[in-house]
Amino acid sequence: MAATHIFDAPPEGVAADWTMPQEWQAFTPEQHRTWRTLFDRQSAAMGGYACRAFLDGLGLLRRLRPGVPDFAELNALLKPASGWEVVAVPGWIPNAPFFEHLANRRFPAANFVRPPEQIAYSEEPDMFHDIFGHVPMLANPAFGDFLVAYGEAGLRAESLGASDYLGRLWLYTVEFGLVVEEGELRAFGGGLLSSLAETAFALTAPEPRRIWLDVERAMRTRYHFDAFQQTYFVVEGFDQLLRATEEADFASLYRKIANEPALAPGDAWRGDVAYEGRLPVRPASGEAAT
Repeated sequence: MAATHIFDAPPEGVAADWTMPQEWQAFTPEQHRTWRTLFDRQSAAMGGYACRAFLDGLGLLRRLRPGVPDFAELNALLKPASGWEVVAVPGWIPNAPFFEHLANRRFPAANFVRPPEQIAYSEEPDMFHDIFGHVPMLANPAFGDFLVAYGEAGLRAESLGASDYLGRLWLYTVEFGLVVEEGELRAFGGGLLSSLAETAFALTAPEPRRIWLDVERAMRTRYHFDAFQQTYFVVEGFDQLLRATEEADFASLYRKIANEPALAPGDAWRGDVAYEGRLPVRPASGEAAT
């Protein structure tokens, strides 16, 4: 099963909602070896970097037989524990079905495994990224509810032509988010947790900005596709992340952002509150830095 890119319409064998049979039996011994190598390497390295919710949820994946996960076996454990299930999709899918799946506690996972020559870095998110990076977090109730709220907001954003803004919020939280636990920064974003190099960079390097999450700020900020991020957003906990999504007036924010210049990945903003090892004192409002 090879990587595929987004289509204008579901390809043959893919349903209208972009789901497809996993056909677990079709995965090759080489693909199972690639998965085992990635899983063993990454899970051993994450102890000092990942948040508690991820490490707790990783125990669920450890209960599966070694190799590429059988989604039927995975869902038999995941759904009773979280209310979520994983659905196989061909790769990137359009916004509307993606948001619809999240709003209904279905997590879309790419139905291919990166080739061995890309074992250190996959050119597009593959099953390892989606399952290892994201599924353990689904067992955390507040984070799971955040994804549902995000999916519902995404469906509304589609009707307003504002999905790109919401996509930036996804990237800076679900993919590259940081959380404070017992006074220490930990990673919870799947893009970090499936990449040891960027996890270490995000948590320890002196170069990137680490700032407390502001929804408007995140949605205004462009990001890198092919390099480490220059800005990482920090949350106090997943209850706070959920509240920030539930309380945001997204329609008003979209209108405001549409009339303001986007921020480059490394730009400062007058509303930024840097993470300095303590809880933030947030200003009432922020403006772009000059």
